[in-house]
Amino acid sequence: MKWEEVCENQQLQNLPFKIELNKWGQIVMSPVKIKHSFYQGRIQRLLESLLKMGEVMPECAINTSDGVKVADVVWCSEERFNQIENEISASIAPEICIEVKSTGNTIEEMEFKKQLYLEAQAIEVWLCNEQGKMKFYNQQGELEKSCLVPNFPNQIKR
Repeated sequence: MKWEEVCENQQLQNLPFKIELNKWGQIVMSPVKIKHSFYQGRIQRLLESLLKMGEVMPECAINTSDGVKVADVVWCSEERFNQIENEISASIAPEICIEVKSTGNTIEEMEFKKQLYLEAQAIEVWLCNEQGKMKFYNQQGELEKSCLVPNFPNQIKR
């Protein structure tokens, strides 16, 4: 299956799952709990308050070497947004790709997605665990804080 078909398929609309494709075009669905949505929304609002330029978006479809993955939240510069805004799934990853861990995700899955986003030219990948603890990464490895958004907190609070 292709991402365009997923987007157009009426049976796949309004499902309570995050939908992605693997490299064989198979649909992968992950259930999302309220806490996941809370962290996703809080991260989006924090980014919007800290960055005055670029675009912050939830649920961004990104082409990777393992199919289309959907980052929970992303930030793109205006330049990169202009490049991808009319695409069905981003041909290049936004500069910041953020994943919020769900109970259904393993640490290995999160690490794998981190690598996929970096391969797809993300500058930073952030991971939020189930307690709201943030970790920041770039091509060189883990960062003490984000280089692109140094004021972003290491812990998302209620």
